[in-house]
Amino acid sequence: MLNRKIAPKITDAVEFHLALPPYTKYTLKNGVEVYSIDLGTQETLMINWVFFAGNWYEEKNLVAAATNFLLKNGTSGKNAFQINEHFEYYGAFLNRSAQHETAEITLHCLSKHVHELLPVVSELITDSILPEGELEIFKKNMQQRLQVNLKKNDFVAARLIDSYLFGADHPYGRCSSLEDYENLQRDELLPFYRKYYQTGRCMIFVAGKIPDGLIPALETHFGSLALRSAHDNSDNIKHPLEATEQKKYSILNDPNGVQGAIRIARSFPNRHHPDFQKFQVLNNIFGGYFGSRLMTNIREDKGYTYGIHSYLLNQIQQSAFMISTEAGKEVCEATIREVHNEMNSLREKPVRDEELQTTRNFMIGTLLGDLDGPFQVAGRWKTILLNNLDAEYFYKGIEIIKSITPMELQELANKYFDVNDYYELVVI
Repeated sequence: MLNRKIAPKITDAVEFHLALPPYTKYTLKNGVEVYSIDLGTQETLMINWVFFAGNWYEEKNLVAAATNFLLKNGTSGKNAFQINEHFEYYGAFLNRSAQHETAEITLHCLSKHVHELLPVVSELITDSILPEGELEIFKKNMQQRLQVNLKKNDFVAARLIDSYLFGADHPYGRCSSLEDYENLQRDELLPFYRKYYQTGRCMIFVAGKIPDGLIPALETHFGSLALRSAHDNSDNIKHPLEATEQKKYSILNDPNGVQGAIRIARSFPNRHHPDFQKFQVLNNIFGGYFGSRLMTNIREDKGYTYGIHSYLLNQIQQSAFMISTEAGKEVCEATIREVHNEMNSLREKPVRDEELQTTRNFMIGTLLGDLDGPFQVAGRWKTILLNNLDAEYFYKGIEIIKSITPMELQELANKYFDVNDYYELVVI
């Protein structure tokens, strides 16, 4: 019998055994790969269609984002209201999103209703007409949103730092303007839609309670389309980096504001570089979670900000290391100095064993949360596969978290924490 007067043994997260649930792979007859993760106890399902149709492939700014948004706004046989009403009738939610390299359609529904929903998703991929009237509404809404956001220092800082790091004409650094939205034409969206959706590269992720007959249904509705395998590189496009030479910027955006938005950043190798996963441990110690050095110093000790975070950008081609915060206008420069101090401290002294162990536990605990449920597992696999990696990358990352030494972290700090390599931006 359990003796409740004796406290249970506390086990460090690093002692847990983590396993990434595997997927089952199917290949449709047109070469499109389906990654299926049959997990969970609830009768719910997520299907995620990933197209290589981000702004990496557009010739004119905003074409990729506008095309993706309008997918759901009308076909030859259904208007936007009818499409939305169909998904709502079955208690489903259909979302779309556009990133730099990819664009997505994501369906969440009850498993039992998926067969009524797949034909309409197929219709959006093959027969969206991108109506002129819906485009005009999209343009006006986005212009209004942009006008509001441009008054926010944090929004302006996020736009500008990317353009400094990658170049104003690079897909990662390109900014939208009111004129860009005004100049969008339906005739520019249609060729993009035909090339990157109707005949585009695609991969499909399925997660949740998989109902009977789903894979044959995907074959019926999507295997016969003119879609291509994600491994077809016939439309491979290169974009050279064009970082600015100047590295320090101070922008006046809101004379009446009380806070300044701060970005400190540098370019960084992508996930295929051997330092990427090692640096993630260093980043967590530095500024990656609430117990990090930046939070302890700049929030808890100095009181300059409500929160400060550092992170590696989640991009496929190139990455960057970013430090982001908002602080009182009068302490922005002091905040930057403290960031430099924490960088130099990690370069000069090895991390204490206790601090490293806390960081290990946090990172393993985060991974446990990321694997809690089929949709989260699918998201983990999507990141791995879109970056042309495999399960070994996941397990290697766990081993690095558990085994990296203070000396290795100090070597990484000396390699990547030279303050002279960083762009600094303050928007006030």
